[in-house]
Amino acid sequence: MSAPVLDVKNLKVYYFTSRGTVKAVDGVSFNVAEREVLGIAGESGCGKSTLGYALLRLVPPPGRIVDGKIILDGVDITSLPEDEVRKIRWSKISMVFQGALNVLNPVIRVGDQIAEVLMYHKGLTKKEALDIAAQYLKLVGLAPDVLRRYPHELSGGMKQRVVIAMALILKPRLVIADEPTTALDVVVQAQIMNLLKQLKEQEKISMIFITHDLSLIAEIADKVAVMYAGKIVELGPSDAIFERPMHPYTQGLIRSIPSLRQRKTLTWIPGAPPDLRNPPPGCRFHPRCPFAMDVCRREEPPLVEVEPGHYVACWLYAKK
Repeated sequence: MSAPVLDVKNLKVYYFTSRGTVKAVDGVSFNVAEREVLGIAGESGCGKSTLGYALLRLVPPPGRIVDGKIILDGVDITSLPEDEVRKIRWSKISMVFQGALNVLNPVIRVGDQIAEVLMYHKGLTKKEALDIAAQYLKLVGLAPDVLRRYPHELSGGMKQRVVIAMALILKPRLVIADEPTTALDVVVQAQIMNLLKQLKEQEKISMIFITHDLSLIAEIADKVAVMYAGKIVELGPSDAIFERPMHPYTQGLIRSIPSLRQRKTLTWIPGAPPDLRNPPPGCRFHPRCPFAMDVCRREEPPLVEVEPGHYVACWLYAKK
């Protein structure tokens, strides 16, 4: 079996603030295989986006990676100097950031922004870079004349396609899509999802798809990691997660998905996620869990394999 494209081991990312240390990602481990899509799901504030930024070594201050390894194609990038990491970003690992409007410079034409990536990494002339940029705009369903436009002249869906083209233009091994359909209407959302699925097959890339929307993950992911309060609480094949969810948190998330086929009373998970400056002892989900036991309040459950490739961190399944 070939080595994974990405292997993350015990990753910890903390924000050191004047009000305390926020343990945004706290001991996360997973891997992504060749041409595999890993979906990362969870409520807002669970650490999903911080994890995505950490994989590119782009955690903003006052945050930093305090422990763990990020092994990309056999190289631990946590130990590399910043100038080496700059060479890897976009060429081996890239990101479709949340909210294209926040990514694109409003006073620079789209073509110049895409060309800059190629000129920096490949040493191309501006004309050569713009020619390749036009090809990638076509790949994501946009006309070449978009190169001459400013971001404000594009719709939300068009801007998101531009950002996707930028993420793909150096043919990276792994693309991280951080909530790529946020603030888009459902029609454009469907278009972007179909585009990502097509690009995965055409470009033969691996992908991490980050979202709070489990219905989107069900559509695109081969494997799912469910995060809660900075930790992965369940990890496994997509079919297993949706057909046989084991962690009470995963079960609650799936029950809260509205159904178009039948009218039913919407359910939700009572309570709110914990303050990550001072998370509860034991299992971090126990204050909201309907199955909480004494051991849940005392000891943190290990992530154990309950069936082939399906892992869960819950005392309902772990040996006490």
